[in-house]
Amino acid sequence: MSVTRARSAEVTGLDIGAYTIPTDEPESDGTLEWDSTTIVVVEAHAGGETGLGYTYSDAAAGKLIESRLAEVVRGCDPMEVRAAWTAMSRALRNVGRPGLGFMALSAVDTALWDLKARLLGVPLVSALDTAHDDVPVYGSGGFTSYSLDRLREQLAGWVNEGIPRVKLKIGRSPDEDPRRLDAAREAVGDDTELYVDANGAFARKQALAWAERVALEWNVSWFEEPVSSEDLEGLRLLRDAAPAGLEIAAGEYGDTPAYFRQMLAAGAVDCLQADVTRCGGFTGLMHAAELSDAAGIDLSGHCAPQLSAHGLAAVRRLRHLEYFHDHIRVESMLFDGVLEPEGGALRPDRSRPGNGLELKREEAERWAA
Repeated sequence: MSVTRARSAEVTGLDIGAYTIPTDEPESDGTLEWDSTTIVVVEAHAGGETGLGYTYSDAAAGKLIESRLAEVVRGCDPMEVRAAWTAMSRALRNVGRPGLGFMALSAVDTALWDLKARLLGVPLVSALDTAHDDVPVYGSGGFTSYSLDRLREQLAGWVNEGIPRVKLKIGRSPDEDPRRLDAAREAVGDDTELYVDANGAFARKQALAWAERVALEWNVSWFEEPVSSEDLEGLRLLRDAAPAGLEIAAGEYGDTPAYFRQMLAAGAVDCLQADVTRCGGFTGLMHAAELSDAAGIDLSGHCAPQLSAHGLAAVRRLRHLEYFHDHIRVESMLFDGVLEPEGGALRPDRSRPGNGLELKREEAERWAA
């Protein structure tokens, strides 16, 4: 479509679907157990094109989009996504922007950016203003519910695929974690970067002890959420006291720009995380990236690899992307056009307009929530 025709289009409506897919086996981390993953998919229409976006949340996010956001974006100019973002944020004021509100907004925002790119006939990564050709990834899974054999198989599998960094969960049963860390390091070898994620399971002094231990005994270089991400003083304590070479990371639960501003102002992290399906979509991701850039801190993307690859390629101070087992599986099941890692990175497909994804409708209907 020509730019002139694209600019004459308006958003005619949204289609929303929620799909719940069982995990391939029970999963748990330091603070939560689950056996399914729900994805809320939004399709935005304008000018004969359809943009696709989504969030990982409860099906209630889809209901919130229907009740509060669909009419807000109807009639909007699809070339002016930031204006739609502002209008949606305003509409959520009395409902509550943080949490579920911004997850719902994220799904719509990512769909609108994809719609804009498709109307312009360009890949999404170009519409977002590319800073990088590809996005390094780290393999993420290593759930505390896994047997040692399954843990070894998963982590070693990523390394064999050329991914040079992997992460496992710790903190649910600390007495078992040394054996799990031994198995992980043995499986991936000495040259692979090994990360751990406690999902906020530890108190401050516990986390300090584990920081010293994982760094010295298993050469761990990344400790994610050693304490709750709400404990900014605790994160700062860990950042200041952790051994050299061990980075403290958090931010995946960030939603509004204020969350990231407060975390950075507290000096709480060595590397900031942001999730495009929680932080306000691509528009919100750019807000977080600008804040981290101004603070001189790298940004790492959390999950949703098929969206994140495009958004993170536009982040100047990019570290990497969490290539998360559950989301890899869900996105491969529900969408055609998914990206596969090459040389430890995801490279957005520039041969196709938008994000290159198409919903597998028959497969999706099997899992309708």
